[in-house]
Parts: sequence; structure tokens; C-alpha cells
Amino acid sequence: MMLKSLPLNALHLELGAKMAPFAGYAMPVHYATGIIQEHLHCRSHAGFFDISHMGQFSATGDEAASALERLTPSDISGLLPGFEKYTVLTLDNGGVLDDIIVSRTASGLFIIVNAACKDKDFDYLSPHLPGLRDLQERALFALQGPLAEAVIRKFSAAAANLKFMQSCETEIDGIACLISRSGYTGEDGFEISVDVSNAERLARLLLAEDGVAPVGLGARDTLRLEAGLCLYGHELNGTITPVEAGLNWIIKKGHDRFPGAQKILAQLRDGADLIRAGLIVEGKAPIREGATLTNEKGQIVGHVTSGSFAPSLGKPVALARLDKAYAAAGMRLYTEVRGREVALSVTPLPFIPHRYRR
Repeated sequence: MMLKSLPLNALHLELGAKMAPFAGYAMPVHYATGIIQEHLHCRSHAGFFDISHMGQFSATGDEAASALERLTPSDISGLLPGFEKYTVLTLDNGGVLDDIIVSRTASGLFIIVNAACKDKDFDYLSPHLPGLRDLQERALFALQGPLAEAVIRKFSAAAANLKFMQSCETEIDGIACLISRSGYTGEDGFEISVDVSNAERLARLLLAEDGVAPVGLGARDTLRLEAGLCLYGHELNGTITPVEAGLNWIIKKGHDRFPGAQKILAQLRDGADLIRAGLIVEGKAPIREGATLTNEKGQIVGHVTSGSFAPSLGKPVALARLDKAYAAAGMRLYTEVRGREVALSVTPLPFIPHRYRR
């Protein structure tokens, strides 16, 4: 299958990116310094991410919020202009079609969806949200890390003064942008939606700032893993409920008119049999997705959903789907790596404290 190119494809190649397929796109996995250095640079300075593969939709009209709320367990109708929310689209079985970010704008809603899900999401949402548009003419960037605010403040005080999960329409050097104070690294930062025609100029402008370096898909994944955040297709899918994924906090109290509500609300009340948990690996070998987890008697009690070396900690970590009896902090579990037993300890999430500006 022919891979799609990002609007900044030529710039990524100019910057020395190693490109690889992801969700139908040729994506920069890392640049010359490598994943670990890019990861640490984002934690200490500021990383620039091209996330234009993500889907961007808009829906207009006063009814869009209430219509979308009927497809999610969250409070969308109560979202005020200039604010945004993380939520999920649920299925009748309680599973998740996709996890999304919804922003309330002056004209309606702005929705960001996962790249691999955007076609099915658009088909699913269209009958419920009249006037839904797929904004294929827009690029999407993220600027993440402790220097992100100072960089953005040079161009837009309005954007720099946002708090976590707020958004505004503003300009950067005359370029119209929709900017939110959000991201998926656990760091303070911003996501910037911009017309494709201005994408390269804006990217070069930000990359020219002191302390800003390009960061690829590899470090984006290790950063979100350290932050203990779900990744669709790993901690979330069509059979895993929001409660099982540890997303109880997104469920609006008293809301029971959304797909899968009966199962999800029962789990919210009684607890789920399987839940998401964090693991610290004893040893140096990363534990990969799908690895079976056992107790001291060799009984299977769960499996790993994401695993990698955590550069900020200097050790491997993992996210897992565990039997609730084995998800308590300090619980010791086991797996095998190349025929050798490896021990793991359940630990509270996130692995690295979030540094959002509340």
C-alpha cells in the first residue's frame, strides 16, 4: 500500500529523520540524535512533534455538543468555548471505538482523533453530527517541554496564558492557528493546528528557537508511556471499557445515555475484573506488548499492553491489563524474556509526574 506523506515530509528528510510506516503514513521515527536523546531533550527543553497524521474534524451548530455527548460517557454539552476535554467514543459492548480530544469553539466543536481510526470515526460520527468536516487541509504540531511556554510567549501571549486543556484562536508571526495547552507527553506544552499552506513556515519558525529540537514517533511513545497514558490499540480497543482502562474520571455523573452505558456504569459501581496498571521491571530487558504475566504460583494474571525502556528512569517499565486482585502497588509478578524469568513490581501511575499547567 502506498504510504501517505506528511506536509513536512521534505523537512523531516532535510533534518535527517529515519522514516517508517505508521497508520498509513511515512512518519519520522527519530532523527540523528536518536530516541533516548530526543526523549530527554523534551523533558529538559522543548520537543517539536509533527502529528499531522492525526485526524482533525469540525462540527458546527449549537446541537453538536449534545449530539456528541450521546456517543461518549463525558460531559460535552457543559464544555465552554475555549475549553477542551479528553474522552472516548464507546461501543454497545462497552468497548472503545477511539479516544479523542474535543474542543469547544465559538462555532461548534473541533475534534482530534487517532490516525488509524479517522476514517471509521468520520463514518461513525457523520450521521450524528450534521455538517461534520474532515479538515484534511490542516496540519497539526505539538511543542512539548519546560521551555514550550517561553517559546510560544514570544509569538502569542494569549496562547502562552492558557491553562491545561484550554484553547484559543491566535496568530504566530501572522499565521492563523488554533492552539491548545495540551499534549501527550506528560510535559507542559501546546498543540497547534494550522493550514497546510503555512505548515512549513511555522515549523521552521519554531525549530529555529533556542532549546527546540525535532522529536520523532519513537520518543513520543516512550514519553507517553512514562506519563502512564493510554495508547489506542494497546490500552484501549473495541473490547476494553473505559473503566478497565482506568479512565473512570472521564465519566459524567448521572449520564447513562451513551453506547455501552449499562456495562460501563456497572463496572464503575462494582469495579472491573481487569484493570490497567503500571509495572517496573527488575533488570535491564524491556518487556514487550503481549507478554504473559504470572503470579508466584505460575498462574496467568494478565498481560503487558505497552512496554519499553524509560529514559527518564533509566530502567524498563510497562503498562499491563491485570486481574484486579494483582493490581495493588507492590505486588510482585513474573514473565519470561528469551526463556529467562523476569520479575516485575506493580507501581502507581504515572511513572513520571505530570507537569501540566493547571
